[in-house]
Amino acid sequence: MRQARPCRLNLIPSYILSMKGLRIATAAISQRSAIVPRDWSLPLRRSVEALIACMLVLAVTGLFAQEPAPPPTPPDTKQAHPETQEPGAGAQVHTGTTSGLDADARLQNLLADHQFLLVESQLDNLPPEQAQFYRGILANRSNDLKQSIQLLEPLVDKVAASGNTGQEKLLRKALAEDYLRAGDWTKAAKAYETLESRLQGKLSIEEQDEIEMPLKLLPLAQANPPMTVEPCDPFKLQVSRNPLGLTDIPVFVDARPHTWMLDPTAPFNLIARSLAKEAGLKVSDEASTIHTLTGKPMQVHVTVIPRFTLGGRLTFRNMTAFVYEDADYVYPRSHYQVQGVLGYPALAALGSLTVTADATIEVRPTRQILPAEKDDELTMGARFFLDGDQVIVALGVPTQERMYVVDAGGQQTYLTSRYYAEHSADFAGMKATLFSLPGLESPTPQPAYVGETVLLTAGPTTVTVHFVRVLPQPLGSAALDDVYGVLGMDALEQLKAYTFDYRTMRFGVRAE
Repeated sequence: MRQARPCRLNLIPSYILSMKGLRIATAAISQRSAIVPRDWSLPLRRSVEALIACMLVLAVTGLFAQEPAPPPTPPDTKQAHPETQEPGAGAQVHTGTTSGLDADARLQNLLADHQFLLVESQLDNLPPEQAQFYRGILANRSNDLKQSIQLLEPLVDKVAASGNTGQEKLLRKALAEDYLRAGDWTKAAKAYETLESRLQGKLSIEEQDEIEMPLKLLPLAQANPPMTVEPCDPFKLQVSRNPLGLTDIPVFVDARPHTWMLDPTAPFNLIARSLAKEAGLKVSDEASTIHTLTGKPMQVHVTVIPRFTLGGRLTFRNMTAFVYEDADYVYPRSHYQVQGVLGYPALAALGSLTVTADATIEVRPTRQILPAEKDDELTMGARFFLDGDQVIVALGVPTQERMYVVDAGGQQTYLTSRYYAEHSADFAGMKATLFSLPGLESPTPQPAYVGETVLLTAGPTTVTVHFVRVLPQPLGSAALDDVYGVLGMDALEQLKAYTFDYRTMRFGVRAE
């Protein structure tokens, strides 16, 4: 569980600036990261940056006046984001120049806004090479690694020579992620190194933080053998809830039983040094120091686990895992020591993962011994996408889907001002209370309503979740304001069951 992930603060306060103060605030806010020391922890640094940004905004818009602030008004998202409206919501989709943006710039904005379905709907109207580029990016988001690599690799030199920094950043980052998810350590290490060297000075602090782990850790694993997975028929296993409220899953490290934390968005599998020593694993002498896993500097080594078994059923051979010192990944308040983290490299091999309300996980592996049943794959659920370290799910009825982050590695659920703008009538007459967003060492409380009953639709199924915080005002954070909400474990555990099927990239739910 990466504490910094849920609240990455790359502030863009375009919603709340007055026109009079826009230029002044923009210039000042762009320099806020220079004020905060880089050696501070990531969550603390971003909290202070957010506070500085808010003070600057208040200063230039005259909100330090003594009159009481008016009640929050819902942002007009249709006017603020005309280029990101979904088909069927009154928006007209064009591929020519609109609002001063050409097609390429608009498509890049849509990608940054996670509007993958809208980008997909425009591909047939693009010139062939531009369509190839965006098909490759969408294949990356849809976890179709082979297709993404085939489409993007031939475009690398031409895009690099074009001087289009936005396209080059998208392409190199997508290819690096493709190689990483495919387990090609050598290509992935080179791709991240090239991304950092080619675009040095053009990556935001948030982008630098996002690539820190693969950039620094992959060189340690370049000589490691590829991981293999033995075929296995579907099975069930009991899991447990750890003191953080997250899921721990039973594993065997070279026949020794342990419980590892389940985090679908973690790019690597991780193991505590004490467990590696107990299992007799060879740990590398070389190490790298990273900051973004816990917000504090920690030295990480690498090892190869010859035999790793999930629930006593599914066996992995030559699993690469990165080794951290026990004291670097412990939660003193809850007395919880993280023994290991089961991340994307292992979870992708599971094929389909269903978590039920009775703490049971149903696994349908990608490779099975017997022929799979007809209904083995989930085809009717909502589509989900992988965007960096986020899992983005398109919830809602067709043509009116809304993008949510599903964070199975986080406890807290909250809905953003985008959701509030479309449901503000539901909160008329209610009193907002202060709510501290999770994931920050020094969170700034935000006004929030409580949604007693919230409806969520995934494919043909509509479910209800209760007592969810709803933020009426934008936070100015690109990591939060561009989705309709973050669904954490406190919402997921209210469902009878939920499924991630990596074979079809569908998310399904079962109602009570």
